Amino acid sequence: MRNYIKAGFMACAMLAGASCSATVPETDTGINRPEREFWLGADISGTTLEESKGVVYKDKYGKPTEITRQMKDYGLNAVRLRVWVNPEGGWSSKEDVLEMAKRAKALGMEIMIDFHYSDWWADPGKQNIPAQWKNYDMNRMMKALAGHTEETLSFLKTNGIDVKWVQVGNETRDGFLWPMGQLSKGNMANYAALSRAGYDAVKRVYPKAEVIVHLDNGFDNDVYNYVFDGLAGYGAKWDIIGMSVYPFWAIQGGQEPDEDATLRDAIANIKKLNKKYGCKVMIVETGVESEKPEAGLNFMNKLFDAAIDDTDGACSGVFYWAPEAQVTVDKDGNKSGYALGAFAKDRPTVIMDSYPRAAEKLKKGSAK
Repeated sequence: MRNYIKAGFMACAMLAGASCSATVPETDTGINRPEREFWLGADISGTTLEESKGVVYKDKYGKPTEITRQMKDYGLNAVRLRVWVNPEGGWSSKEDVLEMAKRAKALGMEIMIDFHYSDWWADPGKQNIPAQWKNYDMNRMMKALAGHTEETLSFLKTNGIDVKWVQVGNETRDGFLWPMGQLSKGNMANYAALSRAGYDAVKRVYPKAEVIVHLDNGFDNDVYNYVFDGLAGYGAKWDIIGMSVYPFWAIQGGQEPDEDATLRDAIANIKKLNKKYGCKVMIVETGVESEKPEAGLNFMNKLFDAAIDDTDGACSGVFYWAPEAQVTVDKDGNKSGYALGAFAKDRPTVIMDSYPRAAEKLKKGSAK
């Protein structure tokens, strides 16, 4: 997720307090594997924070239903969970992630871990070094990144969690751990070395986990070529290229967002990247305006159709970012929250109907 969260949602992420102890959903037997290598997922990292604030999510019929359970009921078979290094309040700490990972495991869902390598949000607008790492030189920074990665994953593994994918950084179009690993400061070599340290740390704990390098602006082939050519040139490794595809934010050439152009260019980019680098590509973040649910459903259906049918098998999944997030209105009519979720009034909108449609499409062999 880029630097787009409105002030109200940003503030809630900083609240201190103990983690909520929600009821773990009933267990399902086995992972709901797709008919082909295409995963239907969502980043639901804010679940426990919202629960701690007293939010009670309901299904579309109005029945109180935990978010992970709802995702499974909509046909999703994977979740994505972010990790911060030393977060205020403990949200998105390894302990918080474990709580949510247990819920996903109980429902037979695969797990993606997204390392931000920051104490708070990391995105194209900010990649802040964790406070404890502020004065580290390059060698010590590599050890700290590797140590944090290995410690977090080992904690999950010791507690019975299997991890299928790991992101080494979040939306790192300009690198991470700024300015040390910032590309616009001429530090491609540092960025590559830090990425390699994360890759190697992942493989030490989960040798079969697939490592993702994730950039935003999935429509921009030039940016992806620049970053991945640079990483390859300095010996970095990855297994999957991750991308964000947000038509709301894809303002290209100073023009207003054009969702059809955004989607067309992102799909073309997926195919080019797959051919050039010989790896899978996954849309690890997407989202549409929750206050325009019918239009959002239309776009998500088009996105799934294109990702499943038009990428020659290069795209291996789509993850919605924070579907449980919603816009709230106070007594004075002021709005706050995240505009690109898929819920309203604590229950899902029709945007979520794109997922069972996609699951059925995969089951039928991608027949349009």
